Amino acid sequence: MINKITEQQNPNSRDIDKKSIIDILHVINDEDQKVAISVKLAIPSIEKFVTKVISGFQNHGRLIYIGSGTSGRLGILDASECPPTYSVTPDLVQGIIAGGKDAVFRSIENAEDDEDAAIDQIKSMNINSNDSVLGITASSKAAFVMAAMKEAKKSGAFIGLLVCNKIEKPEFVDLLIEAPVGPEIITGSTRMKAGTATKLILNMITTTTMIKMNKTYGNLMVDLRAWNQKLWDRGTGIISLLCGLSQAESLNLLVKCDGEVKTAVVIYKLNISVESARRLLDENDGSLRKVIDPR
Repeated sequence: MINKITEQQNPNSRDIDKKSIIDILHVINDEDQKVAISVKLAIPSIEKFVTKVISGFQNHGRLIYIGSGTSGRLGILDASECPPTYSVTPDLVQGIIAGGKDAVFRSIENAEDDEDAAIDQIKSMNINSNDSVLGITASSKAAFVMAAMKEAKKSGAFIGLLVCNKIEKPEFVDLLIEAPVGPEIITGSTRMKAGTATKLILNMITTTTMIKMNKTYGNLMVDLRAWNQKLWDRGTGIISLLCGLSQAESLNLLVKCDGEVKTAVVIYKLNISVESARRLLDENDGSLRKVIDPR
């Protein structure tokens, strides 16, 4: 008897090899639509985890994802997108994968059982009580992830566990996030529905956290720092939208502020110097809304 949902056979795809291409695609799509429902049911738990992450960030803590295989790669992907999108330091959100950097690009399946490597990795990171650690394992059985969470708990970190099964909460875990998406189209291939659910939840965690850390103004990523042509174009467009300026005027303003969108908006709206704008933003926890729209 297989008790892990992610390892059970999906009756809707039992004869999938007999189906036409279009029918296979419909089966996959039908199953994928169940993922969002599962994630929605997990929102109360996700909210509790986000609240702890925000509190930790406000006290100079970090968010650390730990996973193996697909779970580890998704954690690294989410972490790596935070600096260019929200101008945070690379160490604020980090991803750890069983097997190290090599495992990002190729499968190292036995790495998920290496508990000693997990413990060594955590010990090297100087985990503290302001850090939030999220273990990610579709089945809840990855030894690397479990050992890393146990070790992080010794340092007082807040420990969350994201699984795509229904399980009993381990005693060293503070918060369990369950998104049981059901059996995969290809039995045990958790890069599919479980991977999609994980990606959705990690997006929710970092996006909501960054919004509450004043990294946006409405739905605009105003805390971006222009480093390449795409970001210069995006930053210019945001300034143009918020300030009613032409593209050329907005670009000149952005250049004057060394690519800092929030600073550019403040100096235009309040007619103050770059230094004064930066100081005002610092005094208001980086909130553009508090500075230009304090009502």
